[in-house]
Amino acid sequence: MDRAHTDSLLKHWRWEQDREGLAWLTFDKQGESTNTFSSEALQELGAALDAIATAGPKGLVICSAKENFIAGADINQFTRFQSAEEALEFTRLGWDTLQKLRDLPFPSTAMVNGFCMGGGLELALACTYRVALDDPKTRFAFPEVMLGIWPFWHGLQWLPKLVGPAAGLDMILTGRSVDARRAKKIGLANEAVPLRVLENTARLVTLQAKPPRKLGLVDRLMLGVGRRLVAAQARKQVAKRARREHYPAPYAILDAWVKYDGNPFIAPDDPLTSIKALSTHPTTRNLIRIFFLQERMKGLAKGVDFQAQHVHVIGAGVMGGDIAAVCAIRGIRVTLQDTSTERIAPAVKRAAELFRKRLKDPRRVRDALDRLIPDVSGAGAARADVVIEAIFENLQAKRELFAKVEAVAKPDAVIATNTSSLKLADVAAQFKDPSRLVGIHFFNPVPQLQLVEVVSGANTSVEMSRRAMAFVRQIDKLPLPVKDSPGFLVNRVLGPYMQNAFRLLDEGAKPETIDAAMEEFGMPMGPIELADTVGLDICLAAGKALGKKAAHGEPEAPQVLLNKVALGQLGRKTGQGIYRYERGKAVKGQPDAWKPELIEALIEPYLSEAQAVQAEGIVADAELIDAGLIFGTGFAPFRGGPLHYLETRKQ
Repeated sequence: MDRAHTDSLLKHWRWEQDREGLAWLTFDKQGESTNTFSSEALQELGAALDAIATAGPKGLVICSAKENFIAGADINQFTRFQSAEEALEFTRLGWDTLQKLRDLPFPSTAMVNGFCMGGGLELALACTYRVALDDPKTRFAFPEVMLGIWPFWHGLQWLPKLVGPAAGLDMILTGRSVDARRAKKIGLANEAVPLRVLENTARLVTLQAKPPRKLGLVDRLMLGVGRRLVAAQARKQVAKRARREHYPAPYAILDAWVKYDGNPFIAPDDPLTSIKALSTHPTTRNLIRIFFLQERMKGLAKGVDFQAQHVHVIGAGVMGGDIAAVCAIRGIRVTLQDTSTERIAPAVKRAAELFRKRLKDPRRVRDALDRLIPDVSGAGAARADVVIEAIFENLQAKRELFAKVEAVAKPDAVIATNTSSLKLADVAAQFKDPSRLVGIHFFNPVPQLQLVEVVSGANTSVEMSRRAMAFVRQIDKLPLPVKDSPGFLVNRVLGPYMQNAFRLLDEGAKPETIDAAMEEFGMPMGPIELADTVGLDICLAAGKALGKKAAHGEPEAPQVLLNKVALGQLGRKTGQGIYRYERGKAVKGQPDAWKPELIEALIEPYLSEAQAVQAEGIVADAELIDAGLIFGTGFAPFRGGPLHYLETRKQ
């Protein structure tokens, strides 16, 4: 293709015009691996649009020079705002620039590859058409709600009108992403095509300039006379997930959509919906803090030259089977070992269900299943780049297993244990080279929970730890480096918290009251339901492994926990624990009234143990402790992490 014009005055954008009269505008933010909108990038976009409009092409295609399209606004800029007025000024710049794109007198197309998030999606919505690369990495999303704000650059205005209010509000209220095929199905993308025809499709769509898609009658009614009813129904769903006093953003989204059609400048001082109100809210500050903590964890493996091609997992129980499935879904060849095919079969069945849910495309599901290979003989251990042990918590059994693994594993393979309570030093005691053993500790349910503790024992080599962290990032999890210590971080902090809750049960408190109190504090699930979810037998075993004998003849474990385990009432997995379960959900009675002191009594052991971990240097610093406990235990995100919460509580 012959493109005849380049604007050398722009730092982050370049545009050219081809022989067919199409302008091609490319975003390539200098000095960054990802395209994001800073004030400078927005100003340059406005200047480029002015120049292109003057040139008068037949149409415009906007694309990215990077692996992803546009990741949204530059979050670093948010941290530099000195006042709410600066946030409002930045919002006005984005609003006006994207309106300029939408008002061009010729058709425009966003050619989307990879992430199209936040302000990037708003740019795509400003275009007449959207052509997406049909690839699992292509994702459309509005993650603003996760930062305590809403899409201020027309996103709340334009998305419901394009795809209908139900689909549009679902994306905006949850931050949930959709892939290219789903985007085409709901009308967000005009086309979803493979790479070989992506550019040509964008050209043809722009030149053909077909009339934009129109909503059906029902969606038009929902946008008009039914808008308040739609918002009321959505508000009920939001209330099930979040309280307004904790997370004001989803409620502000619905209010702004009903009152102002998503225009933040109609009522810039509204105390419930405005940029000023949300940008200065403590929840927003804490959620932005968590965003940067997450980015820091993602960067812990940066620069490590290691990619696993083959993973061998030993133990096809729930944990081992799910670890294998997560690896396979990320494109890695996996061998799954257990004592018989009958023990491996349930794991493969669970994996198939996960693949169908996540991948949707039958061909991708088939390919993922082809990568997951039952291996009763354990031959895969000799070929694997990473070997993960996920058998039951028995020290001697693990030692015997690792003696065999060490003898056959490749010299540079990562050898890992998924132990949750045993010390690495004890597991590695009979290794010929104990520097090879590292802990890669996943949490249940593995497909949902992002955090993975990467445990270094006294003898673990730095290189093995670095490779383990790179592997964790390869499967799209968040690595947290921790030192070898009973319970590491997450289980050590959760142990006293949950044991304390069971002590209160022994004293006569209702489980519903305990759980309701902690849900009001901001936990996604109370400690009693959490124990049922983990398994009461596992909680009892972990408590014995991590705990100390109580003084004055008190029982070693809470009596109610001992009783339930003795009866085989182990929680959700058996249908009966502290609660009874129907269709996987706890059947609960009404909680009693409680005083604020109950919340303090329940959370104090958690906070104290987090401080002890910091004092002992188990984790490098307070920020990583906060990140680990948010992503590993669900500690109330709007509070910014337990140690951060303790600091703010002093103020």
